[in-house]
Amino acid sequence: MTATPAAPSTKYRRWPIFVMPVLMVIAGAAWSAFWFYSASQVDRTVDAWRAREAASGRIYDCAKRTVAGFPFRLEVHCLDATVELKSQTADQAAAQTPPVTARLGDIFVISQIYTPKLLIAEFKSPATLSQNGQPVMVVNWKTARSSIVGLPGTPQSADIVFDDPVIDRVEASVQTPVARASHVELHGRIAENSRPDHPMIETVIELTGATLRDVHPVLAKPFDAEVHAMVRGLKDYAPKPWPVRFRELQAAGGSIEIMQSRIQQGDLIAIAAGSLGLTADGHLDGELHMTATGFEKLIPALGIEQMLEQGVPQGTLDKVAPGVKTQDIDNLFGALDRAIPGLGKAVRENANAGVAAGLAAIGQEATLEGKKARSFPLRFVNGAVFVGPLKVAQTPPLF
Repeated sequence: MTATPAAPSTKYRRWPIFVMPVLMVIAGAAWSAFWFYSASQVDRTVDAWRAREAASGRIYDCAKRTVAGFPFRLEVHCLDATVELKSQTADQAAAQTPPVTARLGDIFVISQIYTPKLLIAEFKSPATLSQNGQPVMVVNWKTARSSIVGLPGTPQSADIVFDDPVIDRVEASVQTPVARASHVELHGRIAENSRPDHPMIETVIELTGATLRDVHPVLAKPFDAEVHAMVRGLKDYAPKPWPVRFRELQAAGGSIEIMQSRIQQGDLIAIAAGSLGLTADGHLDGELHMTATGFEKLIPALGIEQMLEQGVPQGTLDKVAPGVKTQDIDNLFGALDRAIPGLGKAVRENANAGVAAGLAAIGQEATLEGKKARSFPLRFVNGAVFVGPLKVAQTPPLF
């Protein structure tokens, strides 16, 4: 009689069925623990960034802050955000004026859990800037995004991008246009060959379709610009207000090297490069080598003829001919008209040609992007900007 083999025990056959679910539960628990740990780290990173900005005179706060994004990313939502700006300009630092407070709708910060040192933020418009409780400026934009790498230690790079930004000044509840652009990008990073004891910051500014009404009449028409610069002579990477940092740069004999810049406005194209230092009172001082096309259109753009026809307001005259008084110009043209009727008018109408001829004498023929151009020095003397003998702008002090 043949013996029948015993059937295997069911408790040994069923255990593989439970292996995968158990492993999934363990993995899920581990992932959840990792997410919550990363969430606490991002929260700590945001707090470190806020502390760093506060030491620089920029105090960020929000009425309510939440952390979400489980399971694959981390989202920090700051509702009813405010930014208090202290000593961010030379005027603020010197006069000890009250801080400017910017109020935003909210700030949304995102980080992937596998790159906790990279923070990506989105800002909701508008931002209302107030001083002493009164609105002084309103800033709007379509989208605003930024990224920063390196926190909670020293930031390695920072970028911010705006689409369709609009800046208006508020006076007696009336908004006046100040600046417009279709696109703005600001980039900054620690230079590759930088050392902790001799830090260097590389920056890039890009403007597309921009207008600036309060800087110079030339910039009131849309233009595109790109400036690539290197800041040398900084003392350290410690957070500080900008006037303090620029004062240290001046004391160390540092410079702002314009490595490459380009501006285009219609047919006018100009490129420039050179080095600028700072005077003891914080003004830019140095020289850039500029090459420009459409040179014959540059002088009319400066408004020389229009100024002469309208009698040349002293404030405008100071921008283009420092030291010359309005009455001197008016008396000269009046005397010409009395001597030979119409002579003063003729001189006014040909002023642009005379100025252009004078500036052409100081430059050299060149070619830029396949077009006829001229090269000439663009000098910064204690903040004043000169093209040859002609003063075309005045820059404010940096500290």
